[in-house]
Formats: sequence, C-alpha cells, structure tokens
Amino acid sequence: MNILLLKLIMAPLILGSASLAGRRWGSAVSGWLVGMPLTTGPVVFFVALSHDASFAAKAALGVLSGGFSLVIYAVSYAWIATRFRWPIAIAGSLLIFAASTTLLENTSFPLVPLFVAIVTAIVLGLRLMPKESFVEQSDEKAGPWDLPARILLGTSVILLLSGSAAFIGPRLTGLLATFPLYISILAVFAQRRQGPAAAAHVLRGLLYGMFAFAGFFITLGLLIERSGIAWAFTSATLVALAVQGISLWILRHPADKA
Repeated sequence: MNILLLKLIMAPLILGSASLAGRRWGSAVSGWLVGMPLTTGPVVFFVALSHDASFAAKAALGVLSGGFSLVIYAVSYAWIATRFRWPIAIAGSLLIFAASTTLLENTSFPLVPLFVAIVTAIVLGLRLMPKESFVEQSDEKAGPWDLPARILLGTSVILLLSGSAAFIGPRLTGLLATFPLYISILAVFAQRRQGPAAAAHVLRGLLYGMFAFAGFFITLGLLIERSGIAWAFTSATLVALAVQGISLWILRHPADKA
C-alpha cells in the first residue's frame, strides 16, 4: 500500500477514535488518551517506513526527550490558567514549551537513563499540578465542526513531520512530534467551558497517560534496530496498552492514590 494512503487512513482513524472516547468519558480521560503516542507513534512509524530502523531509533529518542517539554507545558498551563484567561495560558505555556524544546535539541541522553528521567519528571509534574478541585458540569455541546477539525489538525501534523523528516533530521522530528497541538485544543476548550479546574483535569490526565508514552518509546528504542519494525511497534503498542490500563485505574480511583 502507498505510504501516503496509509497515513491518510490510519491517522484520522486513530485520532477520531480517541476524540470520541474522550467525549464519552470526560475531560480527564480525554487528556489521558492524548498522553498515549497517538501522534508521535504514527510519526515514527511512517518515518521508519520511509527511512531505516537507525533513523527511526534516533527519532524515537528525540520523541522521548520531548516528553520533558510536554511535562513542563502541562504544569505551566495549569498554573497560568489559575490566574489568567485561556489566551494568556496557552501563549505562555507554548512559549515555555518552545524554550524547552530549543534547549533539548542540542542535548542528548542515552535511552535507558532518559527513560528513567522522563518517568521521574512525570511523577514530579503530577505532584506540582494545582490541587484538584470540583469541576462544574457544562451542558454546552461540541459543534459539528469539532471532531473533523481535530482529525484534520492531527493528521496534518503527522503528514508534515513524517514528510519533512529527511530535511530536519530524526532528532528534531522526534522533538517536534511532541508539540502539544491536540492537548492544547482540549485544555482551551475545557477552560473556556468549565474554567481552569477543568483544564487542569485534562492536563493531569495527560500526565497519567504519558506513562504509556514513556513505555512505548523505551520499548521501541530497545527493539527497533534489533528486531525490526513490525515486532518493535507491536511490542511497544502492547506495553503502552498495559501501562495505560494501570494508569487509567489510578486516574479513576483518586481515593486510592497515595
């Protein structure tokens, strides 16, 4: 099958399914779903198909490094939103994300220590989030353009990054793949409709979901050059799903959290 056609089929299917599930089960679950490698995974997959396993492994390392920027973005947005309306919250947090990504572009870490550092950063990020508070329910329904717009934006990012990987290199491709486009849409919508506490719920869900993100890319990085594309991505997906199931249980049982 033509790679472009495969991208045009897979990306909308993955992103559309995640959007519908998040709409069904609430804002925190929306963020949790986005924490999975729904965009970053396909980007590296298509990079692997277009290039080679070594190139894809470097891109995966770049994606995992970009997890630091995502954690910083989530905590920044949540705190800025407690003081300011959404335009300032999104602008400030994206500037912080950009500064972090710029620093990470010229900084490289070995895979396993990087994984440990990312997991530590996620745990720290959860502890630094604003205190959980009650979120008022909103009767406002998403417009008919909401789902198509999300699918279009997410698919466009996948196509752009996987198509430009040869020009910008594997590390920058990986770092840019973590750009928080989708979570920004969810956080802004939540803040506009239900206030800063709702946005914090989305972002807290993102951080819980990022454990699966870390599990996916450590598995992929360890296997892709040794076992091939098919086995590496299959194994990484299974690991991500297992970790995601555990993180969902923790997210849905706040009374049991330490």
